[in-house]
Amino acid sequence: MNTSEHTTHLTDEQRIDWLRLIRSDNVGPRTFRSLVNHFGSARAALARLPDLARRGGAARSMRICSEDEARAEIDAGRAIGVRLVAPGEQGYPPRLALIDDAPPLLGVRGATEALMRPMIAIVGSRNASGAGLKFTERLSRDLADAGFVIASGLARGIDQAAHRAALDSGTVAVLAGGHDRVYPPEHEDLLQAMLQSGAAISEMPPGHLPRARDFPRRNRLISGVAVGVVVVEAAHRSGSLITARIAAEQGREVFAVPGSPLDPRAMGTNDLLKQGATLVTEAADVIHAVAPIMERPLEIPGREPEHAPPDREPDAGERARIINLLGPSPVGLDDLIRMAGTSPAVVRTVLLELELAGKLERHGGGLVSLL
Repeated sequence: MNTSEHTTHLTDEQRIDWLRLIRSDNVGPRTFRSLVNHFGSARAALARLPDLARRGGAARSMRICSEDEARAEIDAGRAIGVRLVAPGEQGYPPRLALIDDAPPLLGVRGATEALMRPMIAIVGSRNASGAGLKFTERLSRDLADAGFVIASGLARGIDQAAHRAALDSGTVAVLAGGHDRVYPPEHEDLLQAMLQSGAAISEMPPGHLPRARDFPRRNRLISGVAVGVVVVEAAHRSGSLITARIAAEQGREVFAVPGSPLDPRAMGTNDLLKQGATLVTEAADVIHAVAPIMERPLEIPGREPEHAPPDREPDAGERARIINLLGPSPVGLDDLIRMAGTSPAVVRTVLLELELAGKLERHGGGLVSLL
């Protein structure tokens, strides 16, 4: 993560500050990064949150995670073997650290050395066909034999088959809820078996029950940890296609397994092939496609120069001008600065005010829009 506080090891105090910030209202991964870059540290950002939200027009005072709440979460995680790690620390998947909405802190447990190895994600239909399950098992086993860790979402169907076939060599479950809220519940035993040579990750706190909106958010982590994503079976408008779309946005290789035009479970994968996904009929198709990527050095962004806190607050005219330039259509930060005719620090401050008031959304590629 590109923050001025990025290190290869956080102190205990920094970890608590980071956790407090990411667990506070209206602070997601992109907002977290903007705040820390803007104010120089998570602690400095925490001190400014109430004032920023008020000036952004928040209808009520925002909830800020307390130090006691942060310590309680760390203790609850530790009780079930979960560690919170930051980008660059041991156990944080190196490729995940490169996406622009990487979790500032990731809950990891199990054989975390598996998280540092190259991964291939395999996803697909929960209501999988027998042929799809059989192919998934063979593909997962062959990729594991070739040295890859298999990542998936612990769901029924294709996910489960991919995990089971790679149990001995290492497989990673990406969870939508807290580590103690496994979904579906009947896969708790599978997860426990995975933790012997593989691992589980989640950005959610212990006790968090996964909701429908948590699964698309989780999908960006499935693709984010991996060199490439293989979709085995997927109907139209399925979660697996969301994962494939996010994978393409993240610059990951997207693979699809062809299927019968008469099987609804193959409609999504066949469409992916039409859109340019790499066709897969055996593990060698994946291995050859990712070989050039594997040869390139992987560099996690290092420390950025510290940003001094802004030397003045935006005046009423600047704030009104910037807000007037915003709308429901995303606009780039550089364009916003140019059109506003003011300093980058002033524009960033106004955006943070709006965001913490729950009125702004950040998109990939540095784009922002009003909610």
